[in-house]
Amino acid sequence: MTVRVCSLITNGAQLIAPEAYTVVRFPFGRAESYDRYNMHPATQPDGHVVTDPKKDDRAGLIWPAADGWGTLTAMIQWEAGRYTELRDQFVRDPLGLTDKPVDTTATDHRPPSPGMQCFTKQHEIFVHPGVPLALRVSHNDRTPRRLVLAEFKLAIHPT
Repeated sequence: MTVRVCSLITNGAQLIAPEAYTVVRFPFGRAESYDRYNMHPATQPDGHVVTDPKKDDRAGLIWPAADGWGTLTAMIQWEAGRYTELRDQFVRDPLGLTDKPVDTTATDHRPPSPGMQCFTKQHEIFVHPGVPLALRVSHNDRTPRRLVLAEFKLAIHPT
């Protein structure tokens, strides 16, 4: 029984508007950390092709390669700002691409820490092929702020 892993990383700053949850986008190909099972494809399972990962929210989707128990992990780093709250969550089908409802889980609202804003999180859920997953972030500063580094990982354990 194989554990299937997809590990994404981006250090290209993403400008995040205040108050609205935003899908974190990740690069494809050589810029990816690890995607042996093709769970972060530029050509999506429904045929959509992501041509500009910096502008297309589909660049934030992991499409599970198998049914199983999924361990989701994220690392998030924000630039300094005048936040009183930083938010993050995992979400099934964040763009409404399937007949399944958008389903958020592991939503955290955090006060800022002294210095740089660095957070990690882990959560476990059942995952299924055809139901994409994403990491979303938000903040409550008055102006857009940069997410300077992010990682999003999925490990699927057979059930």
